[in-house]
Amino acid sequence: MITDDEAGFAEFVAGRQAALSRTAYLLTGDHHLAQDLVQAALLQAARHWRRIHTSPEAYVRRAMYHQNISWWRRRRHVAETSLGAYDGASTSPDTDLRLTLDEALGQLTTKQRTVLVLRFYEDLTEVETARALGLSTSTVKSTTRHALARLRALAPELAELIGADT
Repeated sequence: MITDDEAGFAEFVAGRQAALSRTAYLLTGDHHLAQDLVQAALLQAARHWRRIHTSPEAYVRRAMYHQNISWWRRRRHVAETSLGAYDGASTSPDTDLRLTLDEALGQLTTKQRTVLVLRFYEDLTEVETARALGLSTSTVKSTTRHALARLRALAPELAELIGADT
């Protein structure tokens, strides 16, 4: 017999897993690590479902952000993005740009990458990003600034995408 809690959790996972997986990939730069990250966050959510069922999305995303940084701290190095994990050729004219961006993001620190994903992919404000990561707003601002400067240095061809003074 499936309880209401189990049904609610299953419905949440079915409806949000693809979006969570995309965010996890952007955070990790690796499809396998992204799957592990989503599963770890969902396991944590399942354990606390009764408490978080009213707003599980925020809980799961925050768990992913923190888990990703925790994994990075344990490894003590920044893993390079593996192009072997790329799952096929795209017919998009922006394929080269996407691959360049993916490679450049892979060379950022986990903190820089996470802040950029939250700010520009998740479209969170500086304050929301700071709250999600447990950082000060000024730390988010400076991390964003440093990460964008590093992207400009690593891949000058991304200048139009990044902007000159963003």
